[in-house]
Amino acid sequence: MELAWSDADAAFRDEVRAFLDEKLTPDLRRAGRLATSVYSDHEASMEWQRILHERGWAAPAWPVEHGGCDWTQTQHYIFGRESILAGAPSLSPMGIRMVAHAIVAYGTQAQKDFFLPGILTGDVFFCQGYSEPEAGSDLASLSMAAVHDGDDLVVTGSKIWTTHATEANWMFALVRTTRTERKQQGITFLLIDMTSPGIEIRPLVMTSGEEVQNQVYFDRVRVPKENVLGEIDHGWSVAKYLLVFERGGAAAAPALQVLAERIAVAATGQPGPAGRALVDDPAFAARLADARIRTDVLEILEYRTLAALSAGKDPGPASSMLKVLGTELSQTLTQLALEAAGPRGRVYQPHVTAPGGPIADYEPPADGYVSGDDWQAVAPLRYFNDRAGSIYAGSNEIQRNILAKAALGL
Repeated sequence: MELAWSDADAAFRDEVRAFLDEKLTPDLRRAGRLATSVYSDHEASMEWQRILHERGWAAPAWPVEHGGCDWTQTQHYIFGRESILAGAPSLSPMGIRMVAHAIVAYGTQAQKDFFLPGILTGDVFFCQGYSEPEAGSDLASLSMAAVHDGDDLVVTGSKIWTTHATEANWMFALVRTTRTERKQQGITFLLIDMTSPGIEIRPLVMTSGEEVQNQVYFDRVRVPKENVLGEIDHGWSVAKYLLVFERGGAAAAPALQVLAERIAVAATGQPGPAGRALVDDPAFAARLADARIRTDVLEILEYRTLAALSAGKDPGPASSMLKVLGTELSQTLTQLALEAAGPRGRVYQPHVTAPGGPIADYEPPADGYVSGDDWQAVAPLRYFNDRAGSIYAGSNEIQRNILAKAALGL
């Protein structure tokens, strides 16, 4: 594996850096820097997507004929890495990084013609309807019913932990169209217009106070069968295909390296035990050093996976491994950031941050007062939100089972 960029890759990196320097406004950088979760402020995210779309870079991983970029695997990695290092706000993954790939692979021509251009411009904004109150990691146990009625499927039930349901105008959902002995059968992948009659959205207030996730109720919602992606009763295959894009494909190490460096800098000015700086406390310094070493290891593993993909090889269960390592390392670092924030990190002041959704029942101070620095206001919210990282996109326990089977033969 060659760790140095080629001359062509270095030139591409410089091109990306120049673009980011020119197009990332202070407000967009602020949204990226003060994000409290993996989801950036919605308005900033959509503005950044518009700018990227103008350049033709909004969906670089798509096929070129649908608006993607003819980039190498290395160039994809460079673009993601440089965007993170520059502080760009993240784009919502539901449309561009997830369902779009399923539409390309399984959609009819009419579905491709309607949805793909709209996803690129942001006119079509998707949320994901997978989890249910009684079906989370065991997703195949889902029960939201879709009953045949002429040219429609009539949908009744509910979905939970639906991110940005209030902003979305479309949902991709798994519904139960047939009950069989094997629970993975009889599931259909359905594209649902969120303006349809019979849909009710109730926000869920997270421990951070944000309303990013929701529970969505469906009461006899009629969905045309032409909105089925793939075949009726065979949606599990579509979902498995899409899951590859949900769990992998993005560089996690650069963002964690930036966070680790910020913690190290902040800890030099924060008091620790015995009156000395926190960074000089042996216990804290050892934990931070361990996290920084693990972050560098994660980067090497990402490079190794990149090298395999660039050579046309199957990286195996690498996405499961990287998901476990990345999310658990992020949880370690957000814990250290909260400790570095000190007493001011215990003050609830979300008005300083750029959360991914509205803040419930909060009235900011009239004078905009902030206790401490803005990063200290972000630290507790990011800490709380990051606890979910080892659960979503397939819990880390599930990922370890996959690794045990695929890598160890257990």
